[in-house]
Amino acid sequence: MARRNQTIWLVVLALAVALLWYWQHRPATPRVIPQANLETFNGCGMEGDASSPAVRELNLLKNRYTAPEPRQIDPRVTLAAMLEPGDDRTRWNDHHAAEITGYLWEVKVGGVETVNCHAADPPERDTHIELVLDPMNGSEDRRVIVEVTPRSRALAKQRGEDWSTPALRDHFDGRWVRVRGWLLFDTEHLAQSMNTAPGRPRDWRATAWEIHPVTSLEVIDHLR
Repeated sequence: MARRNQTIWLVVLALAVALLWYWQHRPATPRVIPQANLETFNGCGMEGDASSPAVRELNLLKNRYTAPEPRQIDPRVTLAAMLEPGDDRTRWNDHHAAEITGYLWEVKVGGVETVNCHAADPPERDTHIELVLDPMNGSEDRRVIVEVTPRSRALAKQRGEDWSTPALRDHFDGRWVRVRGWLLFDTEHLAQSMNTAPGRPRDWRATAWEIHPVTSLEVIDHLR
């Protein structure tokens, strides 16, 4: 009887030790950051304050804030493909996403636009980023624009990343980067893009196609 009791106590002790070990080594519960409601941001809705129905529809695309899923990324889209000359209005689909690599030529505060309800404060405006294929050639007909929006900046802050324009400039300017985000054909720049308005004095970009908004941005080692 004593031996049986001893066995029971040994089993109980073993279970207690096992439970203590599990408690000390249990997987940490992932910290879930609640998704902010970004349909209205800084008092500005997804459509901005545009009066034109066409621009309001365009602003809805610019203000997307959910990251694309892998199946939504068009593998045909590269920086070189975006720079291919020719009328490219129907080359891609702005309900798809893309991931491209390039050399970051310039980072600057975007303009005062309807998409952000004419906000004048830089943190409430888009960040305008220019990518090129060749660090030695930043001519206007070799630039593709990608943009960080106030909403994507807020989501980056939730992840502990600083996507303010000064921080993006300090960290990424003059480096090779990988950019992921939504494709967008910005019709507001149709007449200022080489591919759709060749030879015009006001042209300052290769194409009206952009990655806008950017949802992922990272420095890479460029292999050539």
